[in-house]
Amino acid sequence: MLNFYRQFKALVPDAPLQVGDVLAVSNGIASVQFPGGGVLQARGQASVGQRVFVRDGAIEGPAPTLTYVIAEV
Repeated sequence: MLNFYRQFKALVPDAPLQVGDVLAVSNGIASVQFPGGGVLQARGQASVGQRVFVRDGAIEGPAPTLTYVIAEV
């Protein structure tokens, strides 16, 4: 028997894992700034100045502090 919901979910891509710097934290909500300048409100534990991984509006954990490199192809 076909599962139409499962087939539909297979068409929708997963949310990307992004990296950003925490600007502010208030009541478990962190303002995360991405390298392109965008800011997102994300749920989770983090401290100001920390670099974190963010997916679907939730902080997944700390990210390594590396230099950003943007290459155009």
